[in-house]
Amino acid sequence: MDKLIYTAMSGAKNNTLAQAVHANNLANMMTTGFRADFTQARSMQVFGGSFPSRVYSASEIPGTDFSQGSLKETARSLDVAIKGEGFIAVEGADGLEAFTRAGDLYVDDIGFLRTGTGISVFGDGGPIVIPPFEKLEIGRDGTISIRGQGQGPEALNQVGRIKLVNPDTTTIVKGSDGLFRRIDGLIEPAAAEVSLSSGFLETSNVNAVEAMTSILTLSRQFEIQVKMIRTAEENDETATRLLQVN
Repeated sequence: MDKLIYTAMSGAKNNTLAQAVHANNLANMMTTGFRADFTQARSMQVFGGSFPSRVYSASEIPGTDFSQGSLKETARSLDVAIKGEGFIAVEGADGLEAFTRAGDLYVDDIGFLRTGTGISVFGDGGPIVIPPFEKLEIGRDGTISIRGQGQGPEALNQVGRIKLVNPDTTTIVKGSDGLFRRIDGLIEPAAAEVSLSSGFLETSNVNAVEAMTSILTLSRQFEIQVKMIRTAEENDETATRLLQVN
């Protein structure tokens, strides 16, 4: 009886974990540059001092969907979208280099260039700081040019360049903050082949229909697992009554 309960319990638990992944994908459907996570389930034998007769299920996140989302025009000079492969280098909460596809940028009160979530954007020499300006342009290669306050329209000065990288997707992993990092912790060199589209934002690559369908399927599987646990309990009660009669 314990085999049935154990199998059903592990199945229900991992159905819940898989649901959380798909729910997170669905919740970030409107998040700029978000990359959906994949899920998978596999059977795992329980090894120990006896014969491995028990098998439970395990839910995993085997990787991330790196397919590109669609581009949405905003006509805002600080909005940029990466065309094709590549990432924008930013500073993670730990102070180390991380990568993002979110190009909804802004300049804070002290001149730091940040993403929409407040993360500092890296240039060739660290976080980018921009002097006061009246006009700002971002080139295809990430070059930032400004017209300073009080200057004429012909005075465009280059003040920095966004660090664009193109790491091998098999060497990076997504953290709980949604940022990607190299597994080995090393600094990724800038990639000249990565280009930006100014005045555009990349939408999430989450397929809402697929995510919702997966959630409903997992919900039905969870109900089946719970029903199996109840059936095991009823069988156990029946067996107990039979033993009492004897």
